[in-house]
This record gives sequence, C-alpha cells and structure tokens, in this order.
Amino acid sequence: MKPLFHKVPTSIQSSFEVRHDKKPNFGKLWHYHPELELHFVAKGEGVRFIGDNISNFSSGEVILLGENLPHTWRCHEEYYQNNPELDVEAIVIHFLPDCLGKDFINLPESFMLPKLFEKAKKGMIFNGKAKEELMELMKKAPYVNQIDKLIILLTILKILSETEEYTEITSSHAFYQSTESDSIRLNKICSYTLSNYKKEITLKEIAAFSNLSVTSFCRYFKLMTKKTYYDFLIEIRISHACRLLIENKIPTEMICFECGFNNVSNFYRHFKKVAGITPMEYKKRYLSN
Repeated sequence: MKPLFHKVPTSIQSSFEVRHDKKPNFGKLWHYHPELELHFVAKGEGVRFIGDNISNFSSGEVILLGENLPHTWRCHEEYYQNNPELDVEAIVIHFLPDCLGKDFINLPESFMLPKLFEKAKKGMIFNGKAKEELMELMKKAPYVNQIDKLIILLTILKILSETEEYTEITSSHAFYQSTESDSIRLNKICSYTLSNYKKEITLKEIAAFSNLSVTSFCRYFKLMTKKTYYDFLIEIRISHACRLLIENKIPTEMICFECGFNNVSNFYRHFKKVAGITPMEYKKRYLSN
C-alpha cells in the first residue's frame, strides 16, 4: 500500500532524536521518513506492517528500519479497549545516515556503517545477545546527557553493524510515494479489516466501504499493495492465528474459527502457504523456544 510521508519531530539541540513513548496505541498512520528508525517495544502487542511484511509484534522486539521503509504498528484494539489502564510503551531512536557529519561516515573506521544502512532498507529484527545489549542501551538513551547520548548511539551503531544475530523483514525495499487521500483510504481499509477479520468480508462490502465499485477496488488495491485484498485478509487472519497458537489457551480447531476461517482444512492450507509450516509445527517451535 502507498505510505504517507511523515516529518519526524526534530530539535535544533540534537543531531538525532530519542523518544520514550507511553501511549494508548502506537498510532495508525502508514508512513515513511528519511530517518532510520531503531524501535524497541517495551510493552504492547499487535500486528506490524513493514514494507510487504505483516507479522505480530510483542514486548521485547527490537527492529531497525532503513530510510523511507514504510511501516506502522497496530495494537490489538480489543485487548486495550478491555484494559483502558494499560498503555503501550516504546523507545524510538531516529537518525539520518549522516547525522554525525558527512566526514564521519566516510572515515575508514566507519566502513561498516554504509553496509548497515543498506541492509536496513529491508528491515532488520534482532535476537540473541545483540538484542539484549540493544535493549539495555535504549533504556538508558532517553535519560542521559548529550555526550553520554552520543556515546550510546555510537555503541548501538557498533553492535548493529557487527552482529549477525538478525533476520531480514521484507522481501523488497521498493516503495511508492502517495497522496494524502491514498494514504487515508488505505488506512481506513486496513483499520476496517483489522476490526472485522473474524467475519466474512466480501469484496462488495469492502469496495462499498471504500466508495469504489468492486472492479475499481480490486484494481486499486492490487496497484497499491501488489497483492489482492483476499491475500491481504488471509495474511491478517494467519497473523492473529499465530498469536493465539503461541498463547496456547484454546485448541487449534477453535483458533481456525476464531480467526475467520470457515473450516479446518481451509485454515491448515492457508496457514502452511503463508507461514511455511503447519499450525502444530509453528506452536511446537515457538513453545519450545
């Protein structure tokens, strides 16, 4: 889907921005910006959209997004509506590739940084020791003085550029700029789908919601997202199924209907197509971890 340009708030006193957010949600705007973004989810869960990837997120996730990589984090609204006292929490660092100066990036000692910034264009999710070290540094970053903040950023960049403990997020880092109306319409479609994925959503229904004919809607959605609406809906349902499998509170057969599938065999077929493994294999893999 086409993202909306977002202007990251900046301060003339800082060469990069560090925020510690505590909010009811992470916002709903599908957006991009020229700054790289290091994002640590301290508390919260939901579904994240990064490039062409749709996945669950939960507390303890550390992700690096490259320049202009479209993204949004959507909290599980039913969970937070039932628990209004709970806020989600994230620590976010935004920085331009040359935030420490154009000469710095060209120093012989900095030769790994351009390689890191190129890898980040597909998104990187960190694990293992690297993730633990990044989490500790990010917890300190919003609350130290300017020199210490700079030292923390340099230490973070060192870890990011040297570690092999990461997984790429997207299959491609191509994206297209959008008009504001494009972004608003796609955000509405996304929100409607996340709120109604448990029931049958017909093309006629979602097209009418978008103020388009069915033919125009199918053409529009495929142009924006490079996938059909039906494929998008299946990915949303499988993402929620993955969360329920990991929670391990209800049987797999019940998860099938809880996520909007009309029969178990259909659920198993789509799950294996999207996730690459069966629901039982997925549950065993993540519960053993």
